[in-house]
Amino acid sequence: MPEVGDDGMRNSGMTEGFDLELLTRQVVESQSTLTLATAAGGEAWAAPVYYVNREAALYFFSKPDSRHVRESLAAAGQAAGSIHVPADSWRDIRGIQMSGKIEMVGPGVEAAKAVRGYLRKFPFTLEFFEGEGAKDLDSFRDRFKVRLYRFRPELVYYLDNRIRFGFREKVEAGW
Repeated sequence: MPEVGDDGMRNSGMTEGFDLELLTRQVVESQSTLTLATAAGGEAWAAPVYYVNREAALYFFSKPDSRHVRESLAAAGQAAGSIHVPADSWRDIRGIQMSGKIEMVGPGVEAAKAVRGYLRKFPFTLEFFEGEGAKDLDSFRDRFKVRLYRFRPELVYYLDNRIRFGFREKVEAGW
């Protein structure tokens, strides 16, 4: 049986036996934007946010009064999310669809690690703090009036038209 390559794909073109966890992780690690979806009062809403991934969670900054935060917290944190790779053809469509919970992250080790990861992933953010001291949770709050949130997926599907049109399969959320 052909081995799975670094890209998670088999050279044989077969659909079974793909390393879907690796393919999912590659999407999460290679992209920068998570689209969060919420609904309230019979109306749906979607909002793109920059994220950093750590320990099967996606961390992002948003204003506490943003619609996606308000609606998810009003629904016991429930939200949906998607991350996809840009595609010029239907054959190249691939990404992940998720449902899970959004929670605010307070000061502590978890927040410090997430902020450090965010600054590494988005180094342009440092431009906003030029000449200032620490770049931590408090500095983000003070500068942008934002809070740190965690989206923890509970259900994840990987989709990939490179495998076959409409391919979609449940994967573990432990990237």
